[in-house]
Amino acid sequence: MTATSARRWHIHPHDSDSIASFARSINVPPLVAVLLSVRGIDHPDAARIFLDAPLKGMHDPCLLPGAEEAADRILHAIQHKKNIVIYGDYDADGVCGTSLLWHALRLAGSDVRYYVPHRLEEGYGLNADALRKLAEDKTDLIITVDCGIASVREAELARELGLELIVTDHHNFASELPQASTLVHPRLPNSTYPFPEPSGSGVAFKLAWALGQRMSTTRKVSDAMREFLLGAMALAALGTVADVVPLVDENRILVRHGLRSLKSHSNPGLQALLKITEISQKSSLTSEDIGFTLAPRINAVGRLGQAKLAVELFTSASAQRAKQLAEHLHEQNKLRQQVERRISQQARKLAEPYLENNDPALVLCSADWHAGVIGIVASRLVDRCQRPVILISTASGTLAQGSGRSVEGLDLHASLHACHDLLETYGGHSAAAGLKLKPENIASFREQFCADVQQHLSSNPVESQLNIDAEIPLNLLTFQAVKEMESLAPFGAGNPRPLLAASDVELIAPPKVIGKSGQHLSLQLSQNNAKLRAVAFGKADQVESLRNVWTQGSCPTRLSIAFSPLINTFAGRTQVEIQVKDWHLESNN
Repeated sequence: MTATSARRWHIHPHDSDSIASFARSINVPPLVAVLLSVRGIDHPDAARIFLDAPLKGMHDPCLLPGAEEAADRILHAIQHKKNIVIYGDYDADGVCGTSLLWHALRLAGSDVRYYVPHRLEEGYGLNADALRKLAEDKTDLIITVDCGIASVREAELARELGLELIVTDHHNFASELPQASTLVHPRLPNSTYPFPEPSGSGVAFKLAWALGQRMSTTRKVSDAMREFLLGAMALAALGTVADVVPLVDENRILVRHGLRSLKSHSNPGLQALLKITEISQKSSLTSEDIGFTLAPRINAVGRLGQAKLAVELFTSASAQRAKQLAEHLHEQNKLRQQVERRISQQARKLAEPYLENNDPALVLCSADWHAGVIGIVASRLVDRCQRPVILISTASGTLAQGSGRSVEGLDLHASLHACHDLLETYGGHSAAAGLKLKPENIASFREQFCADVQQHLSSNPVESQLNIDAEIPLNLLTFQAVKEMESLAPFGAGNPRPLLAASDVELIAPPKVIGKSGQHLSLQLSQNNAKLRAVAFGKADQVESLRNVWTQGSCPTRLSIAFSPLINTFAGRTQVEIQVKDWHLESNN
């Protein structure tokens, strides 16, 4: 067998008798039981909780470090007519969390305002100039959303300016914490919070919940606040999926119920965004709808320096204004895609000598790159090259701005910390991070960063491996079977969409390039009289290699495929199709 990719497949082994017994105990088909067991869920009670995702599985906000104290401070500020500003991050998670908390404080009686920094001009986290401006504007209390935990110097400035500061965040932090009035973070020292990986909007949701509790003086919130929180799960779900945090534990619950709220929410901005993206007509929404359709449009305006417009979209009461803003986000996303394609082509070319040299990581730079888009391109390069990637824009002429993405087994934030002497600022988490440095330090940073990556990955090597849940024949992919697999949704980080394998699959027609930008492949596949349409996203560059081996007649091309099944509805027609992730060519002998 000749492989078209270098990725090694690992198909999880299963004990048929154990799977059959487990399936009977929870009354699910054996394939669903297999998928649960692969995810480490092999006890009936745990399986029922996972499948049901009940709201009672959400952890009480009083357990979240700092949430009760922050709620008390906010309530005191509202009662004393203090000027409150929510200082949110410019990505989708920050935008959603900021909007959510703004609505919560409005419901609590505050004339709260929001501030979202310009990505390129002000950068990530609290900004000194912004703090001075807010102080001049008579701000009393600043509440951060999805940022601030690494803003040690800025927090000190806030104290000097007489600003009360509440930091809510979920990102990693260094040994020194900011001296804010209150820190709300799931992983503070000595924290016993049951789930360490909420999103920034998830933390904001918990703070809104805690505020509701303090307002009612009991653990039970008012009916109005309860109705608000159920609806606010839509924004929290949007931010959670967009930030690619693990969709397990309470993140899973939040997204499961938030997707339902997203579909029915009366928020003019949400509804306008659903309409402009043409997913409002879907009977139900998925995490993929957020990840591939909604979130990119929110992030697009942030990447291009207009994140405050996304917050305005979700806080505006005007349907007409919401429609205008949604259309703007849609157009900005088209522009972002154009810029991304150009940078991707350039970055791939720049990467070639480093790949030929087998460098453990890629650190690439250009003065022609938009700093707001390089993070997406870095992520694409990681998938393509299977190594950590940092892309750096030197367009500003002063400090260069970089964005990095990592691979499994390497803590990117820790590797940046190892190079902190060469960096002006850095922040993020194990999988993704941002940085600023002087242009003259880029070469030294590349050398030092690659050395650190080499040290860590040599003792913990990253295998280019595709982990497959099970191998099945294609004739098992009935509408009912695929629908039953959907009970494991929402899918995303920590709970990927099921990945299956099938062998001896016939390619029964030449592959076709599809998509507006010609990036994808359409395949017609057959196995034992079962015929399915398949799509291979982002694989258009392999069309010629498949066409070259495709044959008709007595020796047709046969493949082993790794794929995810799904139910697709298009033009009023619903059918099972598969998304092919990888394939191996089988011998025609």
